[in-house]
Amino acid sequence: MADLLTIDDPDDPRLSDYTNLTDVELRRRREPAEGLFIAEGEKVIRRARQAGYDMRSMLLSAKWIDVMRDVIDEVPAPVYAVSPDLAERVTGYHVHRGALASMQRKPLPDPAQILGNEAAPVRRVAVFEDIVDHANLGAAFRNAAALGVDAVLLTPRCADPFYRRAVKVSMGAVFQVPWTRLESWPQDIGLMREAGFTTAALCLSDQAITLDELAARDDEKLALIFGTEGDGLTAEALIGADEHVRIPMEAGVDSLNVAAASAVAFYATRPRRP
Repeated sequence: MADLLTIDDPDDPRLSDYTNLTDVELRRRREPAEGLFIAEGEKVIRRARQAGYDMRSMLLSAKWIDVMRDVIDEVPAPVYAVSPDLAERVTGYHVHRGALASMQRKPLPDPAQILGNEAAPVRRVAVFEDIVDHANLGAAFRNAAALGVDAVLLTPRCADPFYRRAVKVSMGAVFQVPWTRLESWPQDIGLMREAGFTTAALCLSDQAITLDELAARDDEKLALIFGTEGDGLTAEALIGADEHVRIPMEAGVDSLNVAAASAVAFYATRPRRP
């Protein structure tokens, strides 16, 4: 059972995991370095625990103590009871959901380990190149979880899917889909090819086939590659991909938001079932 501790000092060092949550640059540097991430809201906290992440501590306003009582009774980590005003002074924003947890990260797996997983064969992979918007990345992870994508690979400059906003937008889906970071991009396209994947770059290239054409092939193993919000995929990624693929557009619209495009592509290329 956790210790339930009431704290009324915003400078209490025991609350250090929760300080300045709105300072994106600070949290992006600090959280991976210290091996932590913040789960916000009852559902997300529960999903993080169900996915096997250890809890460092929990920060609750009074009305959430009874709601989270079963979690409090199960975990050994300390639980800090605070007023809504103190929570806002510590975190830098009004904590609408009233419940935060500091969770311990796990080491990221090797990309080759994910691609060659024999225990849970991987057929559909999403690759995100330099996606920097946490909301877009969180939405894309939720799409991946909902639409049968087996794994997600991120390029080195991609946003952190465990940053609080990404976790929140994904509704905890970042804990469900296996993911890791590639170390050398776009050279790591070769890892996918070695594992038997067809790599398909979503882009507006003149040589692109339509998504319908790609889906009709029903490739045994397929890696869908999506580019950053502004410029799309880099020239090097386009050169490295096996196929260029476009989503047909109407009404003078040339492209979709990356999260929306991922949902369309994931659904269209989901593996056919017997």
